[in-house]
Amino acid sequence: MEIFFMFVLFFVFGAVVGSFLNVCIYRIPAKISIVWPPSHCPKCNNKIKWYDNIPILSYLILGAKCRNCKEKISPQYPAVEFLTAALTTLFFCNFGLTAWTFCALFCLYILIIVSFIDLKTFTIPDILSIGLIFFGLAVCFINPAFSGDLLSKFTSSITGASVGFFGSWGLAIFCSALIKKEALGGGDIKLMGAIGALSGCLGMANALILASFFGLICFAILAILKKTPENGAIPFGPFLSVGLIINLLFPNFNLLLIGV
Repeated sequence: MEIFFMFVLFFVFGAVVGSFLNVCIYRIPAKISIVWPPSHCPKCNNKIKWYDNIPILSYLILGAKCRNCKEKISPQYPAVEFLTAALTTLFFCNFGLTAWTFCALFCLYILIIVSFIDLKTFTIPDILSIGLIFFGLAVCFINPAFSGDLLSKFTSSITGASVGFFGSWGLAIFCSALIKKEALGGGDIKLMGAIGALSGCLGMANALILASFFGLICFAILAILKKTPENGAIPFGPFLSVGLIINLLFPNFNLLLIGV
């Protein structure tokens, strides 16, 4: 019974955080404060009452429509809340109540924001990607992906960040010259730096392989459904985020994947 209660507690906590992440996803690209004004309907501008702002449940109770103007509510809102709740529960179950758990969760939440903003705008705000690089360097001392003394851990983290950023930058230049169009956006390059800072060089390679694999699957599905974008481009940030999330959950998974 106690374990079940903890599961519910973690899930509810994650869902509440997911509700805030939706605010960030909407407001950060629009350069609107994430704390003011309070949540409101984008069509009728009516303030959303607390009982209409309960994660997941309010969406179902309201029938996916604003109570006042009946404007449809995007399914993104409950999707982000459920995804955040499920992954938060998974992280707590995997690591327990430790300092690293909360650091990893912070990274997770940033990655969810990054993914949905990239899906909508094909851009990754610098404040998120660059901020994640510095955060990775700051918490490398308790990061289970790194071993050795404090200097060794910091060296691994900063080396991973450097290789991730400059390596992907060089790769982007080479591939762009080869195919005569942008191969990797600036936001993706900075995100690669963040992946290196949090996972090291091996983890970065692991995340890139996973991202490429999932990206190819997604592109193939879109091609089969004949829904491929006209320019043939799909945002890569969400796939890089998936790779890093897997690294965060399983810090040694890269050893199995790339045979090191």
